[in-house]
Amino acid sequence: MNDAMNDAWLDEIKWTADGLVPVIAQDAATGEVLMFAWMNREALTLTVREGRAVYWSRSRNKLWRKGEESGHVQPVKDIRLDCDKDVILLKIEQIGGIACHTGRRSCFFHRLEDLQWRVVEPVLKDPGNIYK
Repeated sequence: MNDAMNDAWLDEIKWTADGLVPVIAQDAATGEVLMFAWMNREALTLTVREGRAVYWSRSRNKLWRKGEESGHVQPVKDIRLDCDKDVILLKIEQIGGIACHTGRRSCFFHRLEDLQWRVVEPVLKDPGNIYK
C-alpha cells in the first residue's frame, strides 16, 4: 500500500473508546502465540507500510516498533481481523527467537497448575543483556 492509502479498511475495525485494538502476535511458521499488545490507527498503518510490527505502548504512551531496542524485530507475514472486527492477528517471524521483554520466547510463560501460576518457559537471554 502506498502513502495515499484509503482509510476505509481502518474504519472497518471496531476500535476501543481509547482508539486502540488488541493485537495477538503469532509465529507464522509454528502457530505459537508469542505476545499480546495494542495498536492505534497509526501503529497499524505503519505496520502495513513497513512490513514489521509497530505497536502502541500504553505504559509509555507512544508508538513502539517491536525490536527497536532489543533487535527482536517482528517482520509481518499476514494480518488478519477477527469475525467481530475487534481483534487483530499478526502472523509474524520472530527475529532472534525472543518476543518477551523478560528474555523468553513467548510472553505466555506462566501456566496455572494446582491453582498456582508457575513459570514453565526458560529465559533464553538475560534482559539486562538485551536492553541497555
